[in-house]
Amino acid sequence: MNKIIKIINKEFGNLGQAALILGLFNLLSQILGLFRDRSIATVIGPSPMLDAYYAAFRIPDLIFICIASLASITVLVPFIVAKMKGDEVTDVARKYLNDIFTVFLFLMLFVSFVAFILMPYLSNLIAPGFDAEFQDKLVGLSRILLLSPILLGLSNLFGTVTQLFRKFFIYALSPIFYNLGIIVGIIFFYPIFDIYGLAIGVVLGALMHLVVQIISSIQSGFTPGISLSINFQDIKNVALTSLPRTLGLAFNNISLIAIISLASFLKEGSISVFNFSFNLQSVPLNIIGISYAVAAFPTLAKSVSLGQMDEFRNQLKQAARAIVFWSLPVIFLFIVVRAQIVRVILGSGAFSWENTRLVAACLAIFSISVVAQGIITLLSRAYYANGDTKRPLIVNFSCSILIIFLSYGFMYLFENVLFFRYFVESLLKVSDIAGTEVLMLPLAYSVGTILNAGLHWYFVRKDFMQGDSFITKTFFQSLGASFFLGLVAYIFLNILSPIFGTTTFWGVFLQGFISGIFGIIAAVIVLYLLGSEELKAVTKTLHTKFWKVKILPPAQEEL
Repeated sequence: MNKIIKIINKEFGNLGQAALILGLFNLLSQILGLFRDRSIATVIGPSPMLDAYYAAFRIPDLIFICIASLASITVLVPFIVAKMKGDEVTDVARKYLNDIFTVFLFLMLFVSFVAFILMPYLSNLIAPGFDAEFQDKLVGLSRILLLSPILLGLSNLFGTVTQLFRKFFIYALSPIFYNLGIIVGIIFFYPIFDIYGLAIGVVLGALMHLVVQIISSIQSGFTPGISLSINFQDIKNVALTSLPRTLGLAFNNISLIAIISLASFLKEGSISVFNFSFNLQSVPLNIIGISYAVAAFPTLAKSVSLGQMDEFRNQLKQAARAIVFWSLPVIFLFIVVRAQIVRVILGSGAFSWENTRLVAACLAIFSISVVAQGIITLLSRAYYANGDTKRPLIVNFSCSILIIFLSYGFMYLFENVLFFRYFVESLLKVSDIAGTEVLMLPLAYSVGTILNAGLHWYFVRKDFMQGDSFITKTFFQSLGASFFLGLVAYIFLNILSPIFGTTTFWGVFLQGFISGIFGIIAAVIVLYLLGSEELKAVTKTLHTKFWKVKILPPAQEEL
């Protein structure tokens, strides 16, 4: 028990250790998230009711992004670090955080209240294809969910303290409690309140997310509170710094609103199919890309504040290579065993075999952008650590607009160019089922995201790396290993399918699991033969005893 307590309260200064901790807890959170989605798929399945539930998140999410990002961890950490003496909390830093907390709280409450009043009008923008009954459900669900950005926004502020002191265990625990709240909503509230029970579960999860961060903040002795006299100059500086990033994130969310709006005119259940596949592809993104980006950011920010740009570049290179190293195999694995993944995770009850195949096809398309999404989360933080939010804004804005145009463009091609439709449906083996138009939405999202990552990589090389192609070697090594992973997994899948069959849970699970394991073994062998430095780093990290790792003291310059 003592070891567990030590681990929970430990500060992690090593990138590999911190990323592994975040990744493990993210894995647990994602498992709960998958159980959440399976419960929803089993009980409700892709349907107009579930479409309304998923569409209801769009306005609350937009509010959260627009306001919470004005005082986000990625923006606040560099400001607070600059006002501290090493790891010592100063009165200036404490006053600064209190001012931010006060302004954020009242702004979030005001905007959420206005959205509550205007929700009947906003719902027509989100899902114009819904009939009157489901428009009403959308309004009711959205109004309940408006509580979640308030709670999650406050949790984000308290989480600034948790991440500032590199207490990644606590930071990673919060999403677990968030998913637990939603699961409670599915199991206990849905039978009583129908679809509204799911929204109540989301609010409960957001509340538990906040409580965990509050407890950690109190233990750190650096807890934000209400300020009676606000330094609006500091608020102005944060807002001006955050505004480009906020706009960039808002544009990305607006592109999702446009996609949902378009999906509301498609076959019933299309929004649900899109969201199920989006959530599945988010699992490796959260475990890999976000874990490394979050773990690297405090060090990136501190390196900049101390003028240690060599350390900044080394940290960025290390994190970028790790993301590429882990994410590329996921693409090949998800494409080859996509049907098995979806069937095992979601397939039962109201979730039919046709639903499985359609979600699997969407998952395959989403998967091609997994590396890109992970790289964006990291490289954008490189600019935030340097106090530059304009460059990511321009790139994110351009690519968000592109995603919207691509959604309509691909939809037009799919409906009017028979060869294009035949090629896509045949490639993904869904030509015999209805509702395949929804495939164009993840395709647009993936193409736009890949371009976004390419632009981020180009500018980071130019602005920080003096033209160094810092991920090229890792990319090609991982690509070669991933190819063999996919090939071996495909061979074993064809061998095992007739043996286990596709009519039982264990049959589908075993053919996917065994095929994946042999594919991974093949990839590891290839990486070993290629002398992959990332594989060596993984081995070294796994041999580390976390409970015996010494807490890193402040650098000499910080004392």
